[in-house]
Amino acid sequence: MKKNNLKNIAGVTLVEILIGVVITAIMMGAIFTSYTVVNNSYSQVTDRAQISTSGRDIVGMLMRDIRMAGFKYFFGVNSLGIPTSDNLQYVAGDDETTFNDSHAPLVVVKNTLGYDRAAPDAEIEKIDGEADMCCDRIHIVYGDFNQNDAEQPYKKYRITYFADIEGDNDFYSIYKTKESWIQANDDLVGTWSDTCTVCYKRERVRDHIVDMEFVVTGKEGKILSPPPRPDNASRIDLFNIRTVDVRLTFRSNKPFYRDEASNDDPRLVKGIGDRTREFFDRFLRDSVVVSVHTRNIGARN
Repeated sequence: MKKNNLKNIAGVTLVEILIGVVITAIMMGAIFTSYTVVNNSYSQVTDRAQISTSGRDIVGMLMRDIRMAGFKYFFGVNSLGIPTSDNLQYVAGDDETTFNDSHAPLVVVKNTLGYDRAAPDAEIEKIDGEADMCCDRIHIVYGDFNQNDAEQPYKKYRITYFADIEGDNDFYSIYKTKESWIQANDDLVGTWSDTCTVCYKRERVRDHIVDMEFVVTGKEGKILSPPPRPDNASRIDLFNIRTVDVRLTFRSNKPFYRDEASNDDPRLVKGIGDRTREFFDRFLRDSVVVSVHTRNIGARN
């Protein structure tokens, strides 16, 4: 019987094991670094896409409402005894007491937060104080019709988009309010109400808003700055508005950049008008800009 030759038994030395461990550690480190880079790039692309998608959704909502500004419904000849056009009171809103009840088809209020029809001049503290120019507010008035409503077949609605501070956060949220003009057939006057079946008050549309800007353009393509208001001499241009340029700027939920910006090279958010602002933190801010044609605004009849 032959004895086993121990010298011929194959094995791995301690040095070889250590070399293998080192190579494996280097490979794992490289794989983890690659994963981190790819994951960060994916997160950045996702954040940018989320901002872009949210912006487009809200812009689409704004476009539909702005295009309705000034619309009036005419029932025409009928056998139901309903007037061919509405008999609703028109409130010009040409003074301080009636401005917030105005029936003007489209009114932009610059650099204003919040909206409360009962207290239109209430002071609301801004995040960055007086230096913060956010945000514009827009009122949109249009008509509708419901022949099954014997009390008030002709309807008039007002949509308001505005921004407001959201809790203790360092960003704003966009809100939307829908009101209805309540005036029965036999009444000569009416009032705005947010308690109708299709109305709502302060419905939050989207958070993480940095700025919301509306710039109006007249018949000859000239920017009307400041936008016309019913309570001053610019009221003559209220029915000459032809286009509304909308800019919405959003901020990412989480830090986007690796480092904060320096004082010499800040990150800029440019506005349509004089609204360029500087930021130094690590958040991404992106804007969506669109022009909306106000097809229903013309000479009031």
